[in-house]
Amino acid sequence: MIENEIENKKEFKLVQKKTPSSLLPNALTILGVCLGLSSIKFALDFNYAMAVIAIGFAAILDTLDGRVARLIKGTSKVGKELDSLTDVISFGVAPSFIMYFWAINEIGKFGWLLVLVYTVCCALRLARFNLTKINENESWKINFFEGVPSPAAAGLVLLPLILSLSNIVEILNLNEVIKMLNLVYIFQIENNNIFCSIIILITSILMVSKVPTYSLKRIAIPRSLGAFLLLGIGVYISVLIFFTFEVLFLTGLIYIFLIPVSYFHHKYLDRKFLKERVLQGEHLEEDEIEDIL
Repeated sequence: MIENEIENKKEFKLVQKKTPSSLLPNALTILGVCLGLSSIKFALDFNYAMAVIAIGFAAILDTLDGRVARLIKGTSKVGKELDSLTDVISFGVAPSFIMYFWAINEIGKFGWLLVLVYTVCCALRLARFNLTKINENESWKINFFEGVPSPAAAGLVLLPLILSLSNIVEILNLNEVIKMLNLVYIFQIENNNIFCSIIILITSILMVSKVPTYSLKRIAIPRSLGAFLLLGIGVYISVLIFFTFEVLFLTGLIYIFLIPVSYFHHKYLDRKFLKERVLQGEHLEEDEIEDIL
């Protein structure tokens, strides 16, 4: 009887310790799900601009929820699993459906197959990410993802749509260049289902690949550069408000450029730390020795 009372008291204390602030990270994650699903509704209503913006806000929340959880010490296993589920919906299901409604539905069954391939690759990529553990001797790898992360993949898949919504060709006065290089058909992207299909397929492969990409969530900014960082963010947001789709498109192009940069940077760091291990007298596996050579 006494033991039961003690157990009840313990359970009551555990419930009491739960504060509203500990629910904030999960609330942000759930809001991300709502934005992802809402983007599909916008696409069904042919409001593709709002669909892209909804995915953009979902990506912002995906960046914030983990940081908020660590800041207020509200991390949990439920939050981790919920975050992965949200990513599948907001950056897997939603972007593929948006592109299906906008363009690739016109190529019939192959278009739907691309939706399935992209979504499955997104789920596989997140499952692998949840199981990935970094060796203590290779702590530098925390600055890299294995494959393209799902929020970035969503942005890459939506690039053709973002291009069609932007006025970047007119702003940069690229009409003559496009005609000269015979790229008119590519820039009439709403009619180019093949181009959209290729982008979806390549992005799907990149998600499940082992190509290292920068983990922007892990980048540590020195305090001395904090003011410059805030200034840069302020300028970026200001320009984004007035030239939303133009900035999003250029951001996507910059990320594409960073993929090979991150690959070679990762390779350089891998060789550097392997050589350090050799100098320290550690035994290396055959595949590690091949990486040095």
